[in-house]
Amino acid sequence: MKIMAVIDRFEGDYAVLETDEGMTDIHRGHLPGAAREGDVLIYSCGGWSIDRKATEERRRANSDRLKELLRGGRTDD
Repeated sequence: MKIMAVIDRFEGDYAVLETDEGMTDIHRGHLPGAAREGDVLIYSCGGWSIDRKATEERRRANSDRLKELLRGGRTDD
């Protein structure tokens, strides 16, 4: 079973993850050492890994939205 999540933020020793089911906290020790806020994670085969491609696509889309907003444009999602 695959679960996808995005790291919303870190609070002490815990990461707050946004999933389809809502927010959940997990201990940082269960994440890859390089994990950071905004990373897209996949839980599979008993562990979390960073989905580099999905993370980059998400960051690019967010950057494009911000640029559009700063230009005074609208973003329709």
